[in-house]
Amino acid sequence: MSWFEAILLGLLQGLTEFLPVSSSGHLQIGKELLGIDAGEDLVFEVVVHAATVLSTIVVFRRQLWGLLKSLFVKDGLFRSIAHPSRFNDGTDYVLKICVSMIPVFIVGMFFKDAVESIFGSSIYVVAGALLVTALLLLLSDNASKLKFGGCRSCCKYKSPIEAAGFSPVKDGEDGISGVASDGSRKPDGAAVRNGISYWQAFVVGLGQAVAVLPGLSRSGTTIATGLLCGVKRDVIAPFSFLMVLVPILGEAFLEIVGGEMAASTVGALPLLLGFVSAFVAGLFACKVMIALVKKTKLGWFSLYCAVVAVLIFIFA
Repeated sequence: MSWFEAILLGLLQGLTEFLPVSSSGHLQIGKELLGIDAGEDLVFEVVVHAATVLSTIVVFRRQLWGLLKSLFVKDGLFRSIAHPSRFNDGTDYVLKICVSMIPVFIVGMFFKDAVESIFGSSIYVVAGALLVTALLLLLSDNASKLKFGGCRSCCKYKSPIEAAGFSPVKDGEDGISGVASDGSRKPDGAAVRNGISYWQAFVVGLGQAVAVLPGLSRSGTTIATGLLCGVKRDVIAPFSFLMVLVPILGEAFLEIVGGEMAASTVGALPLLLGFVSAFVAGLFACKVMIALVKKTKLGWFSLYCAVVAVLIFIFA
């Protein structure tokens, strides 16, 4: 891989990681177009994914700092561990992120080799997965009409959160719904704290575990799954981006410890340039995607994924 190809693929990764169009799928498409063996080395993918994680940390730095502080203040995890019912909203949010990571942890522990074998397989696998992504995005845009996650007995086209009379807490100083910057508890009475329940967090986590396959968009799958479960757009967008931090950083750590990084066939300069370009593009794409999820229909991304899939089937 040349330094120019590394920059192009890094930019592609950074731009598509946060957009619901599958960054892994686009990386494989990019390698096919550049004539690079898609299955020869997965270290580059790990490096550019780590770069987008770093961009996420930069964008959500205030929120992450607020969540970290919430674990140590009154009613936090480390000061009220014997009384879980008293946990503040910040701790509650962190625990829900942990719950969402359970499925992908199981996949990483027991099915890592099987997943890696899929990377570098036929480009038609990516095309098929893109069609699945397109369908998920289309369904999520029509979740209320389909009544997925809704309450049929007491409301019309409302999610369980709305049906219970809960209105998500407005973003506080830290920008995450329901998470106070000082970790203090919100008034009781809300049906679902932080706008997402533990079972919803787990189901979204299942979406993330499935999305390890190339062509299935991680952000698209998790956001679509959350919307179909009744989670509001302004809640699921940041949750989707934050829940991936630990899994990707953990994967990068295991690559380093296991010696895969040293055995990589990609040179140090392409890895560095790919990392930097993915990081810069990720900063831009992360902010754009948060705004798009709140205001724009995901159907446009669904159409894009479907068109790309059809083009692959025709010309590949």
